[in-house]
Amino acid sequence: MSSLRRYDSGVSDSLAKRRLVSEGMIDLRGIKQRWAADGSKRDERGRRIFAASEVRAAGRGALAAVSEITGLARSTIGRGLKDLDAQPPLDRRIRRKGGGPKPLTERDPKLLAALQRLVEPATLGDPMLPLLWVSKSHEKLASALVALGHAVSANSVRKLLGVLGFSRQFNRKANEGSKHPDRNAQFEHINAKLLAAQAAGQAVISVDTKKKELVGEFKNGGSDYRSKGDPCRVKVHDFEDKALGKVVPYGVYDVAADEGWVSVGITADTAEFAVAAIRAWLARMGRERYPQLRALTITADCGGSNGARVRLWKRELQRFADETGLVIHVHHYPPGTSKWNKIEHRLFCHITQNWRARPLTDRIAVVELIGATTTKTGLKVACELDPRTYEKGVKVSDAEMASLNITGDDFHPEWNYTFNPNL
Repeated sequence: MSSLRRYDSGVSDSLAKRRLVSEGMIDLRGIKQRWAADGSKRDERGRRIFAASEVRAAGRGALAAVSEITGLARSTIGRGLKDLDAQPPLDRRIRRKGGGPKPLTERDPKLLAALQRLVEPATLGDPMLPLLWVSKSHEKLASALVALGHAVSANSVRKLLGVLGFSRQFNRKANEGSKHPDRNAQFEHINAKLLAAQAAGQAVISVDTKKKELVGEFKNGGSDYRSKGDPCRVKVHDFEDKALGKVVPYGVYDVAADEGWVSVGITADTAEFAVAAIRAWLARMGRERYPQLRALTITADCGGSNGARVRLWKRELQRFADETGLVIHVHHYPPGTSKWNKIEHRLFCHITQNWRARPLTDRIAVVELIGATTTKTGLKVACELDPRTYEKGVKVSDAEMASLNITGDDFHPEWNYTFNPNL
């Protein structure tokens, strides 16, 4: 005999309830109080077990009363009676195994591949895929998938992006200028060029200047473990030490190899210094890794010492091409997107993490801390002090610019251009 029939057999619900209540056999007030204080606050399984316990405690005819008080269906309370006699589930499952709809990826096996194709051209951060940056919102991606015949919501797109390896990130300083209408198109152009260079076995590097750092007993951001009550003591004011000055780290990040080179300058951040750092990378690391190197692809932001409009940058790159015989391809990230330059989140962020809370007491300490930077993914960093003096304000004449063997791409030649060696 079922649990329901065991407690209501032979008597209608309404008659049993009226008779048993009138005889004082069912404590309705007590059930209501216990339900309000405890039962109603449980999860689905807990509510039905609570109701079943009340039915079993009150005895015959209590099913209808408990159902009315709790609002649970009699069939639900019946499942609760079975749960009372069964062993508790090891995985704390509330519903039976197999309940609920199947995952979207099972109902629509082509969904993930379609989403991957939509976001792949606009990504930035993977050593094997030069871009890992999503430029479309969940709503736009969902609309695009619906147009392709996939039934999916914006919230499901958010979950599927996590399956594909994307995650929500905090904001970064990236708005350095107005949003250019061809920003996304430039990212796609860079992506295509970098993939082609890597497929040809040629080097692809990302370059930029890390912010200047004060040398001396100055506070460095972050925290690290020390004995309680014994913080590292530094100077109160961050006034530059005239004897030690500042250092200028200029980085070169090899995208495919996940290796970095940093030249630590002691004077000015100029285009001459920037190209000297690239030259040092080629001599110390690049030639060994790429013995058949014929071309070098460089990605940089649009401003600073390696800016797209800096004449000295272009003159020095032409000299570099003439010295090495390499064809130099340069691609600039659009205005407002310099923080997406790969070196920022593949090299510089790890350097900052490595020397957190450590005062940069002297130049040697800076070089050693940068060179000791590693990651679980295998990042290796080499560093060297560049003691040479680089003058500010060097002018490049129109005649020198006219002598450059430079060719612009069809798409935004001011951002994408190539230097060929002068024979």
